[in-house]
Amino acid sequence: MNVITPEFRVSYPVLFEPKKNDLNGKMEYGVVAVFKPGTDLSPLNKAITELLTEKFGTDKAKWPKPMRNPIRKCEEKEKDGKLPDGYEAGGHFITLKATQRPGLVDENVQAIIDQTQFYAGCWARAQVNPYFYDQKGNKGVSFGLNNVQKLRDDKALGNRMRAEDAFQPVAGAAGGDNGDVFD
Repeated sequence: MNVITPEFRVSYPVLFEPKKNDLNGKMEYGVVAVFKPGTDLSPLNKAITELLTEKFGTDKAKWPKPMRNPIRKCEEKEKDGKLPDGYEAGGHFITLKATQRPGLVDENVQAIIDQTQFYAGCWARAQVNPYFYDQKGNKGVSFGLNNVQKLRDDKALGNRMRAEDAFQPVAGAAGGDNGDVFD
């Protein structure tokens, strides 16, 4: 069952080249979807409930315990009393992964091929599907990543300043005395 997520802030995008997952050894694509406080996550919760009901029946007492929930609170990322850039108290995040490269389009449903156009900090939504896992003693639900649609730009997340903002144009930069003391 496929579900379209609400709008989210993109964090840790890995959509162009897969990266090795140290936990399972697989090469994976992925993105962390960071939802603002108050975002309606009921379609995702409904998909989780439907999956677990289909797999284990309607009696929740028969569902595996403990079981990990893919929808996590942003506060779990807090370090030294501070949340990472883009995460807000009261918000939630979900790690979305795929072993096959997900489709990636812009707001006009045109393929995004330039890696600089999709970055940590832009806004997107995703087509996902819930699945149950039972690996190495961990049980829970996760969301597979099928497709991503970039919705709009925003300030890039992280501490690195854009090169365009770090420098001023240089007058007469071509040729001339470069000030090298070792000439």
